Formats: sequence, structure tokens, C-alpha cells
Amino acid sequence: MQQLAAQPEIDFHSDSYKDAYSRVNAIVIEGEQEAYENYLRLAELLPDNKDDLIRLSKMENRHKKGFEACGRNLQVTPDMEFAKDFFAQLHGNFQVAAAEGKVVTCLLIQSLIIECFAIAAYNIYIPVADDFARKITEGVVKDEYSHLNFGEEWLKANFETSKAELEEANRQNLPIVWQMLNRVAADAEVLAMEKEALVEDFMIQYGEALSNIGFTTRDIMRLSAYGLAGA
Repeated sequence: MQQLAAQPEIDFHSDSYKDAYSRVNAIVIEGEQEAYENYLRLAELLPDNKDDLIRLSKMENRHKKGFEACGRNLQVTPDMEFAKDFFAQLHGNFQVAAAEGKVVTCLLIQSLIIECFAIAAYNIYIPVADDFARKITEGVVKDEYSHLNFGEEWLKANFETSKAELEEANRQNLPIVWQMLNRVAADAEVLAMEKEALVEDFMIQYGEALSNIGFTTRDIMRLSAYGLAGA
């Protein structure tokens, strides 16, 4: 408790905070926009699950509007150009996979990697957020777990036929997460979010998701190691 009391008060209206927030806020807005589009694309690829996926996409669109309101509340204009570039590699990989009909790869990118990345970021952000953003983010996190659950359940039901593609998709896309975490680390620190905590929370969420799908602990350690050296 002593250490917590010693932590300096965050000035949500300082120039340095608002500058960092312009990029972090843009990242979460763009992340929700990517998710909105990705779930609509998955609805085309998985017609049997179309209603569920469209429902998830609508939730992501609501989240985006919530985070746009967070930026307006602090009078910050989100740097959307930065955010689009931030997601460019995952975005491109998802588009290529979707064009090739690789549902498993699409689900790994959206339902596992992006959702786990979002959950980790929101978990670390909530304790240090301004009051308005905290309320918005707490509501969003509850929804994100249900999105993660959709991907887990589908991949679990199709685990044996999906396993090889999951491993390949993990090998291609997990290293990108470490690049993304490194790129946002300095701005996150200004917002009192520690990079080590982000990495740890992501690894916990991602490992649990892989376990729920059917991977063994040994598998998870091997899969999680991709790109970790760059974290």
C-alpha cells in the first residue's frame, strides 16, 4: 500500500499525457474497427455462425464509439494514421487468409491474438484510467471475453483438423504482437501502463485460450516462444 500511495498523481490533461493518449486511443479505436470488419468477413466464411458473428461485429462497433468518446472527453484527437500503420501487418495477414478461405488463421488472428491483446491492454489500463474511460473500458472488457470465447469454442470443436494451420498461423503472427508491444511501450508508460505487465497479461490470456482449444502445456510453451525474444 505504501508503494501505491507514493505513486505520483496522473495528470490526464498534461501535454505529454494527451500526446501519448492520441496514439493509444487511436490504437483501441482502430482495433475495434478492425474487429468489426473481421467479424463481418468471418460471417461470410462461416455461414452457420453468421448471426453470432454479426452480433459480435455490432458489439465491436459500439466499443469503437465508446473509445471515440473517451478521446473527446480528454479533448484529444486520435492519430488514426499511426493506428492504421500499427495494425497493418495483422490486417494484411487477415485479408490474405480470408481471401484464401483460411478460417482457422482468421480466427487465430482475430479471436485469439487481437482479443487477447485487447483484453491485456484494457486490464492494465483500467486501474490507471480517468474516471470516464474506466467506466467505458470496464464494460468493453466483459464483451471481449465473449468474443474470445467464440473463437475458442469453434477451434476446440474443430481442433484436430485445425491444429496444423493454427501452429503455422501462430508462427507467422505472434512475432508481430511483440513488435506492436514494443512500438506502443513508450506511450503506454506515459499512461502508467508497464510494458512488462502488458506482456505478462497477454501471455496469460493467450496461453489460457490455447489450453481451452486443446493444446498441451508443452505445446503452449513452444507456441508462445515465437518472437518472445523480441519482447
